[in-house]
Amino acid sequence: MTDPAPALPARSPAPRRVFVLGATGTIGRASVAALAERGHEVVCLVRPGTGAAAARGLPPGVALREGEVTDPASLARDGFRGERFDVLVSCLASRSGTPRDAWAIDHKAHSDALAAARAAGVGHVVLLSAICVQKPLLEFQKAKLAFEADLIGSGLEYSIVRPTAFFKSLSGQVARVRQGKPFLIFGDGTLTACTPISDADLGRFMADCLDDPALRNRILPIGGPKPAITPREQGEYLFRALGREPKFRSVPVGMMDAIIAVLGLLGRVSPKMRDKAEFARIGRYYATESMLVLDPATGRYDAEATPAYGTETLFHYYDRLLAGEETVDLGAHAMF
Repeated sequence: MTDPAPALPARSPAPRRVFVLGATGTIGRASVAALAERGHEVVCLVRPGTGAAAARGLPPGVALREGEVTDPASLARDGFRGERFDVLVSCLASRSGTPRDAWAIDHKAHSDALAAARAAGVGHVVLLSAICVQKPLLEFQKAKLAFEADLIGSGLEYSIVRPTAFFKSLSGQVARVRQGKPFLIFGDGTLTACTPISDADLGRFMADCLDDPALRNRILPIGGPKPAITPREQGEYLFRALGREPKFRSVPVGMMDAIIAVLGLLGRVSPKMRDKAEFARIGRYYATESMLVLDPATGRYDAEATPAYGTETLFHYYDRLLAGEETVDLGAHAMF
């Protein structure tokens, strides 16, 4: 698979009316900024009561409408409002990844949005998915795949974007290292690798999907600049940037398996423990699976086959975090 072409010109040759879901997340904001910069007319649906806060992080001229994405009636009445749109862009994703959230957001809310978009005249859907659905072991991955199949079978044009990893999700240990604590790794820290992509670069790629015919009716794995980096290399860079000797602590994968087993048993009688067990499974998945293109013939992850896009690297981002030029609110991304 060849790497995608460089970003398209700053202004779209054919500005369109675009309806956006998930605009207040980090990738959503970056995508909205890129769409607005290209000259598209952008309308975003945000949660009731959040319009003022959302407006502070979005470009001028972007229209905000408050509505409930999980309510089909609100989606049509408060979001689309019986108006015509050309493109639906969704950066919407379940926050926790628990089965109930995943099927409610990653599948049903998207299916409802697809029906509303079709009624509004939308001919093209750009969907932010995830590269981990290549090996679906978790409920949120199965929910995402179910909607991908719905979209592909809808008859509308589609661009399904599957990014490798986000800088935010790989920044959970910056504070630990700065505080003098060891960098946590699973095994020897080389079990996995990824080519993470920045918010801004991914937002530009999402916007490219509107204008580049080669990005239509395709599933699009996408990563940032190569080479792929392992967790150990991430830790080594942070220690080097701080002028300290590397200090790692290895966590056995078997320990996570034991935790998952205990939580799974408790989850039979407690919904709260059931959710904790799923969260632990998610953590184990990311600790043992690379976020790269999976070769179905060999079952191995292939860094060379993973398309690269953009210019910003994770280490550039680490430098800004350490310099205080960036802050990161990990939220559900916090694994340590």
